[in-house]
Amino acid sequence: MVVVKTREEIELMRESALIVSKTLGVLAKEIKPGVTTLQLDKIAEEHIRDHGAEPGFLGLYDFPNTLCMSPNEQVVHGIPNGTPLEEGDIISIDCGALKNGFYGDHAYTFAIGNIDSEIEKLLQITKESLYVGIREFKANNRVGDVGYAIQHYCEAHGYGVVRELVGHGLGKKMHEDPEMPNYGRRGKGKKFVEGMVVAIEPMINMGTHKIKQHRDGWTITTLDKKPSAHFEHDVALVNGKPELLSTFAYIYEALGIESNEEAEFRQEALVL
Repeated sequence: MVVVKTREEIELMRESALIVSKTLGVLAKEIKPGVTTLQLDKIAEEHIRDHGAEPGFLGLYDFPNTLCMSPNEQVVHGIPNGTPLEEGDIISIDCGALKNGFYGDHAYTFAIGNIDSEIEKLLQITKESLYVGIREFKANNRVGDVGYAIQHYCEAHGYGVVRELVGHGLGKKMHEDPEMPNYGRRGKGKKFVEGMVVAIEPMINMGTHKIKQHRDGWTITTLDKKPSAHFEHDVALVNGKPELLSTFAYIYEALGIESNEEAEFRQEALVL
């Protein structure tokens, strides 16, 4: 059952989402060759706790860490470890925070130094597909409209769209109804209604859409071992239109990137 949020609850969720956004911004300054994902995990946990929140993933379904850290061919749910990042790697970081009883949850795929141009294109298209999907999250549309838009955009570029892993509703639980697949048919699935909050998160592979789960019960990799990218935003339906609760602005500030990609999804300007 979809849990519709009040305006007041949406603002509490924005606070949780922005703690995640700021955490990813802090990590953006630290990500470089030689750094381990365990080091980044410790930084993230301290930052979240210092801002009056709890790590949303730590202990959730018995996950052992604050961050899901998924390099290169790992799709999602990678467990932080002591292996140093290397020049040319990519790393998908998925982060959650719980504050005031509500979760924030979003993700970004970072480049480590200079990366191959084909991998850079994968990151670009995957991030663009996120906004293609968000545009379809509006009054009277349905879940299938978002999934179709993301699938069509990514497959047109020759990429594989993961089927087994999906976005989701968000609120007092990390995973609520509805599930938000990155594939689907227009006009199918649950209808969007005012006050819904969802996490939309394309997980896109350079090669096949097929994946493999590893023996640790968490790590997911592409079946052909080609790279995978993952970007995620928290979005509320406000006045019939998508309203971003999360932002990549703190990441862009840390990396010196100028972007207005989020402007159309904010009914009020974001104040950093």
